[in-house]
Amino acid sequence: MLPGDELVAVYDADGTVVGQANRAKVRADGLWHAAGVVLVRSGDGNQVYVHLRSPDKDVYPGAYDCWAGGVVAAGETPAECARRELAEELGISGVPPAPLFTHVFDVPPIRCHNFAFEVRWDGPIVHQPEEIVDGRWMPVNELMAWAADPEGPLVPDGRVGLLEWFRRFG
Repeated sequence: MLPGDELVAVYDADGTVVGQANRAKVRADGLWHAAGVVLVRSGDGNQVYVHLRSPDKDVYPGAYDCWAGGVVAAGETPAECARRELAEELGISGVPPAPLFTHVFDVPPIRCHNFAFEVRWDGPIVHQPEEIVDGRWMPVNELMAWAADPEGPLVPDGRVGLLEWFRRFG
C-alpha cells in the first residue's frame, strides 16, 4: 500500500469521527482529521526529545518536531495511534502514553485535532529512517525559546501544541 492510500479517520470540526478517506484525499481536500502526538521527556523531566523530519514527509518536510506522532487511522483511537507512532518513529514501546490535552490546528489545508500525550523515557531511541533524519535531547528551557519564535525551526502544528503544553504545565 502506498502512503497516500492509507485509510485515515475523518473528523468534523467539533472532533467527532464522521467517516474515513485515504490520506491523499485528506491532504488534497483539507479534510478534518486527527493525530496522536507524544512528547517524549527524559525520566527527570528536564529534557525533551526533538527530531528532524525527513525531507520526504508529506507535511512540513525537513523541519524539527518535538512530538512523535501521526494521523489517526480509520478504526483507530487517538491513544492507539499515539502508541503505534511512538513505537514506529522512535522505537519506544512498553510505556503507556499519558493523555495531556487536545488542541486544534486549523491552518488550511491542515485541519487537525491533535490528541497530545506524554511519556517519560531514558531508554534507547531508534529512528524510523523513512520519517526521521536525526534527533537529540534538548533542555526544556531551550525548547521554550524555540516555541517562542514563530520563525523558528519547529513544525507549525507542533509549535502550537508545545505552546499549549508550556501554558498548562510549564
